[in-house]
Amino acid sequence: MPRTTALSPRIREGRTALGARLRDLRRAAGMTGQQLAESLAWARSKVSKIENAHQPPTDDDVRAWCVATNSADQVESLLAELHTLQTRHQEWERVLRGGMASTQNAVARREEETRLFRGYESGIVPGLLQTPEYAGAILERVSRAWGRTDLAEAVAARMRRQDVLRNPSKQFRIVVTEAVLLYNLCPPDAMLGQIDRLREATKLPNVRFGIIPFDQPLIVTPKHPFGIYDDRQVVVETVSALLQLTQAAEIEAYATAFEALESAAVHGERARAVLRRAAQQVAARRTDEKH
Repeated sequence: MPRTTALSPRIREGRTALGARLRDLRRAAGMTGQQLAESLAWARSKVSKIENAHQPPTDDDVRAWCVATNSADQVESLLAELHTLQTRHQEWERVLRGGMASTQNAVARREEETRLFRGYESGIVPGLLQTPEYAGAILERVSRAWGRTDLAEAVAARMRRQDVLRNPSKQFRIVVTEAVLLYNLCPPDAMLGQIDRLREATKLPNVRFGIIPFDQPLIVTPKHPFGIYDDRQVVVETVSALLQLTQAAEIEAYATAFEALESAAVHGERARAVLRRAAQQVAARRTDEKH
């Protein structure tokens, strides 16, 4: 994963709005950007970067800004706005700061609190259905990209997450594309084991596992992967950050997209037929690699 940060339009809009509020406070105080910077012993560019959404302020920045502009009564609402943005958009460097295993444990807590999980994946097998070998191949890439060294612990934590699948009070609706079965992300033998695991998932009583075949007509464009936790939160993983969306309109939009994707998926025996076809292709790849 590259270490660049590509903001979603909503996050960009939120930072722009916060910067505009801070600019209004400065102007209401009759201060130029240079005067404010000098009063806070900041570089002049810092004020401009914050006001123009090029740099997010810290909590201390907001407090200092409000004191300098005689607007201490605005601190609470500004911090609430800032914290909402921080919750919605978390760069991977910050998410993984405590290690990959810690991140997996945080996901596990979210899953434990969820009665109905709806998830869509277009690139990899979802973590809840991964084998240790496949998980190791995926998390090893994360380890390399972000310099984390707790690979074995992270794989073990991801495997522990799967205990939640045995809870009959919970429901899981998971959809993947057929491409997920064929991407060359691990050795063929490991992928064949992973396909077997998915075949088992088609028979779990509280899991509705579906596959969108390549030739299936779609009424919605399959874009990025996402997970919906009950009706309270949507989590989206981008190249640079983890987005956590909680507004009702956002959740409804993702729920609608999920229903359309799930309606295009095949389940049960038809899904197992797709898995058998994928296993044949992976086995053929293994044979080719041996020659």
